[in-house]
Amino acid sequence: MRYLLLLGLIYAGFSLLMWVAADRLIFMPPAARYARTPDILLLPRDGGGVVAAVHLRNPDARYTVLYSHGNGEDLAQDMPFLRDLRDAGFSVLAYDYSGYGLSTGRPSEQAAYRDEDAAFDYLTRAAGVPADRIIVHGRSLGGGPAADLAARRPVAGLILESTFTSVGGVFSRVRVLPFDRFRTVDKLPRVTAPVLVIHGTSDEVIPFAHGQRLRALAPGNAREFWVQGAGHNDLVFVAGEAYWHTLRDFAASLPAPPPR
Repeated sequence: MRYLLLLGLIYAGFSLLMWVAADRLIFMPPAARYARTPDILLLPRDGGGVVAAVHLRNPDARYTVLYSHGNGEDLAQDMPFLRDLRDAGFSVLAYDYSGYGLSTGRPSEQAAYRDEDAAFDYLTRAAGVPADRIIVHGRSLGGGPAADLAARRPVAGLILESTFTSVGGVFSRVRVLPFDRFRTVDKLPRVTAPVLVIHGTSDEVIPFAHGQRLRALAPGNAREFWVQGAGHNDLVFVAGEAYWHTLRDFAASLPAPPPR
């Protein structure tokens, strides 16, 4: 009994330590790599503060991609990809999480959800983009807030790229802690919009099995794009033109929104 009590105390202490340290382990904001310019939007966030964002418009685009990046990136690092995404035929709205770049506040799971809501509200209210013309796209950590938004708001489609079933699931197949973060596995069954799951078969950060599990949980009309030999950070490079073709093909498959 004494040993069981000791083990219980050790487990409780470890769980408390992980609870306190979780956000620092999940979010890794780089030093700000950009300054305020007319191209940087500061969007009001529910509860206070602002979210830094960029809006790359494509006058020929039918859909706007609302993009959520990975945990060690910011808008400056992602800008080449965002421009390529625009040139592939989309308008693009990308944002930085709380504590990243010029976004105020401290990063956390709940803050990330509010950040994504602020970006969605800007598109649908200030920019006048109908919800049925917004494709939510989350890469890596960004799949968490992207899936959460798509489970709560009407959107045209959801793209999950190199993302996880949950943060805890990346480290262990068995749930060893009494809490978890970004449980995409719980959100995805509530998504009614078409889903595209993209994953590299050699992903060394978030194993390929996560992508397979998400595809299995997605609605019946979901699609998958498995990039053979791609890791976590080279997927677009390894996939080449097939990546952009897949995104355009997914957008073309979506139910046609009513004319505006």
